[in-house]
Amino acid sequence: MSTYSAPLKDMQFAIKELVGLDEVAALPGCGEVSAGLVDAVLAEAAKFAQEVLDPLNRSGDRQGARLADGKVIVPDGFDKAYRQFIEAGWNGLSGQPEFGGQGLPHIVAMPVQEMWNSANMAFCLCPMLTSGVLEALHVHGTPQQQKTYLPRLTAGEWAGTMNLTEPQAGSDLSAVRTRAVPEGDHYRIHGTKIFITWGEHDMAENIIHLVLARTPGAPEGVKGISLFIVPKFLVNADGSLGERNDVRCVSLEHKLGIHASPTCVLAYGDGKGAVGFLVGEENRGLEYMFTMMNHARLGVGMEGVALAERAYQHALEYAKTRVQGREIGQRSGDRVTIIHHPDVRRMLMSMKAQTEAMRALAYFAAAVLDRAKRHPDEQERRRHQALIDLLTPIVKGWCTEQSVEVATTGIQVHGGMGFVEETGAAQFLRDARITTIYEGTTGIQANDLIGRKVAFEQGATAKAVIAAMRAVDGELAKHAELAAIRASLTAGMRAVEEATDWLVATYPADAKAAAACAVPYLKLFGIVAGGWQMARAALIAQSRLEAKEGDADFYRAKLVTARFYADHILPQAAALGHTVVNGADSVLALDPAGF
Repeated sequence: MSTYSAPLKDMQFAIKELVGLDEVAALPGCGEVSAGLVDAVLAEAAKFAQEVLDPLNRSGDRQGARLADGKVIVPDGFDKAYRQFIEAGWNGLSGQPEFGGQGLPHIVAMPVQEMWNSANMAFCLCPMLTSGVLEALHVHGTPQQQKTYLPRLTAGEWAGTMNLTEPQAGSDLSAVRTRAVPEGDHYRIHGTKIFITWGEHDMAENIIHLVLARTPGAPEGVKGISLFIVPKFLVNADGSLGERNDVRCVSLEHKLGIHASPTCVLAYGDGKGAVGFLVGEENRGLEYMFTMMNHARLGVGMEGVALAERAYQHALEYAKTRVQGREIGQRSGDRVTIIHHPDVRRMLMSMKAQTEAMRALAYFAAAVLDRAKRHPDEQERRRHQALIDLLTPIVKGWCTEQSVEVATTGIQVHGGMGFVEETGAAQFLRDARITTIYEGTTGIQANDLIGRKVAFEQGATAKAVIAAMRAVDGELAKHAELAAIRASLTAGMRAVEEATDWLVATYPADAKAAAACAVPYLKLFGIVAGGWQMARAALIAQSRLEAKEGDADFYRAKLVTARFYADHILPQAAALGHTVVNGADSVLALDPAGF
């Protein structure tokens, strides 16, 4: 089993040179952010990921979480690692300073998340969900709720979860049946929630569940859903923990991957009812929960980047050590490691190029989010908010879908050894597979993209992105060495522009036809947006090499990787564009009875 090593050079390149750390550092509240600080944070995070989290990844997968007498028992070492995690202050990295957080921007926090997820995704899911609860309560909670919960959640002394899904209500939250009956200054919650990640454990002193439920007389459908804080232990007026609330874990799901993460079925109100506290106003719960979900969707996209990186590293080490056959064209001589074989190199380059493109796009989105939240000009905040709204389903959907492809390729590099558990390659595919489902499947992300983010605004933000791509095309034209990259990006831009125009024209009259090609459109946009970032990276690398600045080997490798992406990945855009514009009829032609 390989040891994870954070790709610090590529991370630092993306943060500092590609997405503009200096511009983010100039935003209000980021005055202490500097290149030196970022380097120090990344170096310490890399050390923690490699020395504390990575050694528990394989053993945690094998041992798994288990339930005994209503108590979840986490794999060996997880509780100690969690204590080290919160004592080092990692949980509050991007938390609000007024509640004990460090207030670092997303462009710093998200790369750190990448490291946690690469090293041990099952562990990282716990603090990731806590950060979502922090975001929701910071935006929608009352001052008293914030005072009660946010300091402990920020510190990681308390953990958080989101409770949406029920046995009869998966993605269709209009079918939620959990009840919330008012009783004085609180409500009594009755119902069952499933698929609750880290819904029960003893690593934290308390668990703060955010629960969707219906109040008496609430309207049908999603308009009748409210959001409630339901703590595992009730909190006394002085902040100490009181009695155990009426919520318990009744079973754990048996999953394909992330075995170390307990995915719980939670029963609320088997006794007198779980005490819950309303967040905001009644019947606005789904709106509030989306604050948490959109935050989590970017986090899940980063999980995709992280698992792709981990699968790549694992496959690369195997390819450098596995001796098999002679080089093509050689009938004698020593046998060589498989990295000398062209097809293995093709697979490794595919993994490397896709992962770097995914990272670049995700970090770009993190910087956009920082500007949307912190920019002093309201019009600029709105512009960047529209952009992050567009990018969120792309980062979530495309990066996770690609992570599955990259992890699959990693198994292929191993050959037959990849299909057996002993090598560890299979775990990355098993763990990655959930990311395309978490926080809304790829189909849900794609429908959100084509509807709310493209058709609703007549493609304005999508076309602004295409215009930004064209600006890069103008820069590429100045460098003959980058002609192949320019040609592929130009074709990709044409495909995404034509597909966007088709969606804008089609969606108002035939939303079903548009939805039939929504996922191909999301993948198309992701591939081209990734190519856009890789082209920008190539321009930077070319200029550094011409000026003889920095690490020449790194920049040469960046150019080669960008060229590979242009030759092997970007050409897929034309086919996807054709599918979007022409493929709806064949999707819908066959009646359901004919399948």
